[in-house]
Amino acid sequence: MPVPRDLSERAADAPVVPGGLPLVVLLTGFTDAGGAVSGAIDYMRAVVDQRIVAVFSNDALLDYRARRPIVTFDKDHLTEYRPPRLELSLAQDALGQPFLLLSGYEPDFVWDGFVEAVLSFAREFDVSGLTWVHAIAMPVPHTRDLGATVSGNRPELIAAQSIWQPRTQVPATAGHLLEFRAAQTGLLVAGFVLLIPHYLAETDYPAATLSAIDRIASSTGRVFDVDALRTENTEYLAKVGEQIAGNDELGRMVAGLEERYDAYMAGLVDGTSPRSGLHESDLPSADELAAELERYLASRPTGDDEKPIG
Repeated sequence: MPVPRDLSERAADAPVVPGGLPLVVLLTGFTDAGGAVSGAIDYMRAVVDQRIVAVFSNDALLDYRARRPIVTFDKDHLTEYRPPRLELSLAQDALGQPFLLLSGYEPDFVWDGFVEAVLSFAREFDVSGLTWVHAIAMPVPHTRDLGATVSGNRPELIAAQSIWQPRTQVPATAGHLLEFRAAQTGLLVAGFVLLIPHYLAETDYPAATLSAIDRIASSTGRVFDVDALRTENTEYLAKVGEQIAGNDELGRMVAGLEERYDAYMAGLVDGTSPRSGLHESDLPSADELAAELERYLASRPTGDDEKPIG
């Protein structure tokens, strides 16, 4: 398939890209439970050294009315116009090891052309494999490590990390299409779906970002400094724990999640739990937990020393 010429533009000072690097893809879009992907993009842009290789065209790929750019109004004039960014960069991990990073918004239009453009870059730079991450809300407790569903053609990662393996149909994202087409070409692919506690899915959950970075590291062999994220997550979980401890009903619901999750995970070890059985119907619903958490937070005083989560 020919690549539309206006989908991307090579940076004027684009670095020379070594062959054989892993490609990491982070696209915000249809679902981003816990802010996992947006948090990972923020982390990469703030912490990881990057040099832009190519910038994708907003005019070709972005629905401006659905995701409006930000302008800054200063008293009587505009001082800044800040559109979304979708770009391919040459990045370095904490040890100076290079990798390619495609990060930004999920395209609204021209998915076939976008995917072919990405695969064209993959062929040009002879990438060693593609890793992408997204996150969905699941009935799991925040008191347990975040699990994942792993797809692609990396059996060692699937065996080691995929705790939930359903057979289902879901609305596709551009990342799904990219994984599907990349695997068809024979490229090594790992797609991670993080399973985020459904009652925290609408918050910026540091553990979700941490899990995204950890999965990228496990797939690519790159190393990232996440000490600041770990500290942020410890503080976040302390606030969640305090708020749950002060509400009996919410505490009972979380305890129920823990009991069912632990039974499921024990069943995976002894072979009695199907890997497709995590979404059991008798678990508390996301609406029940979120509504209870919202009611509790609304009843708490808000001030400089005590702020609601998120």
